[in-house]
Amino acid sequence: MAGNLGLRTHLNLKQKLKLIIFLLTGFFILNCAGANYQSHAKVQNVDFLIEQGKLNWEQRSDSLALKKAEHFISLAIQQRPSNFELAVLYSKILYTQGLFVEKDASKQDALFLLASEHCKNAVLTHPDFSSVYERAQGDSSFKLLTALSDAPSSVVPGLFWWATNLARYLNSKPVIERLNHRELVEVMMHRTLSLEPGFHYSGPYRFFGSLYTRIPGIELSQSETYFIQALSNNPEYLGNAVHMAEFYHQKAGNREQFHSLLQKVIMTDLTSYPEMMAENLFYKDRAQFLLSRETSLFE
Repeated sequence: MAGNLGLRTHLNLKQKLKLIIFLLTGFFILNCAGANYQSHAKVQNVDFLIEQGKLNWEQRSDSLALKKAEHFISLAIQQRPSNFELAVLYSKILYTQGLFVEKDASKQDALFLLASEHCKNAVLTHPDFSSVYERAQGDSSFKLLTALSDAPSSVVPGLFWWATNLARYLNSKPVIERLNHRELVEVMMHRTLSLEPGFHYSGPYRFFGSLYTRIPGIELSQSETYFIQALSNNPEYLGNAVHMAEFYHQKAGNREQFHSLLQKVIMTDLTSYPEMMAENLFYKDRAQFLLSRETSLFE
């Protein structure tokens, strides 16, 4: 009787031990599965944010859709701060808000500055650029300029939107501040020009046409030359004409050319180029805004 009791006790202990091992194993498997599920769900959630951001960006001519695009992409970029393409898209969204939607000057500046910082970080942390930067010589400032002048084509979108947003931010700043940043934005955009001169509808030419009306000591004819090249390459992109009127013709005091060029923009049929319709709609509105201020701009 005592022997049977001892045997049953031994069997119970073995069974309990097996049960404990089984439960612990099951708990471990479920925990791992749960972690994998959470990780998968997180990836799916970020992908959803990016998808919604891009869908709303495609409808950016609607200011509400543009705001939604900014919301979704800002959330996505918090989860993927090192994603180069995402940073560039976010920068474009902020630039569009600052240039076409926001009316408060201080808020415009904040948008341009934030956009430039995101693209700066995207370029500096890009693996292709990092290797170039490591090979560059000199102190930190000279080393950065040297690396930017030799930047690979893979970072061109980051260079363009970094320089574009920074220049827009500096546009309303004192001359000394613009001069302090001149070399940086010139190096970035000259590199973009050498690698992809047609980027964003002749964006580098449009950029220098605008910049060289805001930097003292530069012949205004240089601005005109760049704008003529941009218009020659991409006349269908209304931003080239609007920028030329806003920066060059206004600076040169060419009121008649200013008026006729913007009037031509307003009369343009946008249906021929659906891929750039959103920007062209914005630039039509900006042309009307500039014409409404024509008298004060040429006083």
